Amino acid sequence: MTAPQSSNLFAQQEANRRRSRWLVAGFVLFFGWVGFGGDLAFGLLTANAPPGSYHHVFPFIGIITTVVAGAICRSAWVNGAKRVLWSTGAVELVTPATPEQKQLDNVVEEMAIASGVPKPRIWIVPDDDPNAFATGRDPQSANIAVTEGLLRTLNRDELQGVIGHEMAHIANWDTRLMTLLAGMVGAVALMSNGLGRMLGNGVRVGGIGGGSGGGRERGEGKKSDLGAIGAVVLVLWLLTLVIAPIVTRVLAMAVSRKREFLADATGAQFTRNPAALASALEKLDAASAPTRAIRSGAAHLCIVDPSPSLWSEREGALGEVFASHPPIRERVARLQGMSYQFGSAASAPAVAGPPVTGA
Repeated sequence: MTAPQSSNLFAQQEANRRRSRWLVAGFVLFFGWVGFGGDLAFGLLTANAPPGSYHHVFPFIGIITTVVAGAICRSAWVNGAKRVLWSTGAVELVTPATPEQKQLDNVVEEMAIASGVPKPRIWIVPDDDPNAFATGRDPQSANIAVTEGLLRTLNRDELQGVIGHEMAHIANWDTRLMTLLAGMVGAVALMSNGLGRMLGNGVRVGGIGGGSGGGRERGEGKKSDLGAIGAVVLVLWLLTLVIAPIVTRVLAMAVSRKREFLADATGAQFTRNPAALASALEKLDAASAPTRAIRSGAAHLCIVDPSPSLWSEREGALGEVFASHPPIRERVARLQGMSYQFGSAASAPAVAGPPVTGA
């Protein structure tokens, strides 16, 4: 790897570490808003409730959600990779037993050497659809998982291209960012559903907008203002609950799309064979069945979308928002361009120098 490439890699690694920290901070702040925003809304709405009715005073929603957010971040940090692997039914490859498994083990070791990171643990996902992903909070605790279908579908060069792509995610520290996202996307969806059910069951807020009949006009005006402000805050809070799962999923997709192009290019640098990864992507694209073992919450971790939708091959703004991966034909075209550049460099005349005579 040349010095400029090394500098770019180190810059990318530091950028991903920084994004991971911001992601955790933003996640905790979001949960804080969901909790304390709900407390504020219910507090304003019940401020003018008659004596004996419920008055929301203690901010227990905010305290609970903030503590839960911290616990989720801790869990995603410590156990995120394990949970992703568990959710796919992956089995660790400890002692290769078949020619395909031995080849996989050899290729992973080769790419670990090429990328300069420790050899990751290898997992086999029991699924006939060809796919692969990497996960882990750092290169020292990284994992690479491939489906049984991938081992049957690809030749050695193509398998090397796919593993090189996943090793690039590990070397770039993409896996930390994307594993955290996988845990947080699921957590936000659960939080939204749970609070939605709580509201559906009915949190009784007696006397909303009302009050005792003998109040003075000035007091009634203040109560009315509090009720109006509370209603606005409540609407914003409810809107947050509705759009939060969508926003977090789109965020995960956006992160994945940006990382895939870089991992393709970096993986091709490791293998020195961009055409092999391009061929592998075409084979993965040709597979008709979805990767059923990999759920939508972890789709952004995979080399190709495990459940391709109508947006998967759509270019432009809509495709960029709703697809978890860039269009495969665009990735293939870029890799083919890299292959042409590698071929041109390989066929270029040598630098002038003294003739070399054989023995």
